[in-house]
Amino acid sequence: MEEVKEHKAHAKTPKKGVVIAIKGLKKSFGKKEVLKDINLEVHSGENVVVLGKSGEGKSVTIQCIVGMLVPDGGSLKVFGDEVADMNAEELKQLRMKIGFLFQSGALYDSMTVRENLEFPLTRVLKLKDEHEIQERINEVLDGVGLLDSVDKLPSDLSGGMRKRIGLARTLIIKPEIMLYDEPTTGLDPITSREISELILSMQKKYKTTSIIITHDMECARITADRIVIMNDGKYIAEGTFEALQKSKDQIVKEFFKDIS
Repeated sequence: MEEVKEHKAHAKTPKKGVVIAIKGLKKSFGKKEVLKDINLEVHSGENVVVLGKSGEGKSVTIQCIVGMLVPDGGSLKVFGDEVADMNAEELKQLRMKIGFLFQSGALYDSMTVRENLEFPLTRVLKLKDEHEIQERINEVLDGVGLLDSVDKLPSDLSGGMRKRIGLARTLIIKPEIMLYDEPTTGLDPITSREISELILSMQKKYKTTSIIITHDMECARITADRIVIMNDGKYIAEGTFEALQKSKDQIVKEFFKDIS
């Protein structure tokens, strides 16, 4: 994989502990090889953006991280433990440390915002203290700027607001890792930018380690500490947004051709 670096003394922050370590990861569906040789280390507190064309299998890696899919080969360790070797209870404990924001936001339509946020607290964390539950709800809603929407139904909210509530519901369990699957899909450019900036501010507030799957270049520009570019089942280049923008590689250049 080509590593594109900026020639500045302050361009790269010092590496912290490795939270996710992926080596030689492979995954096929029938005869179709989706992941051929994925290699990646994600460090504590880092935002890594994965760019790739539609149908490349960008989301397959993060599904392997949470144990939704089992890889065919290679190694995938989270917090130093091999995910594929985990039993059901170990996977359950791992998933309590990982927030997964789906494209849809995955809210329960029949529940109010408050009830959507209570659900992971009472069902996943098994919290019973009503005061603590309401404090957590108010904290995350305040963080995403929707404190006044607590008693509304998802159908009463705009697409951007639903994304914010989905993010709040994911953050309410205080995960150590956040996985975002196309967080700005279906949103207008202004709302997409707002969601991207919110992802960045929430990462700084909660000090999460994040992987962001996207094809939205503005989202990548705003959120990424580092970008990896996927092509034909492999990561072919990595670097900062600014460094990759100057790459001479033809595949990499395609992603940045409309960036001013």
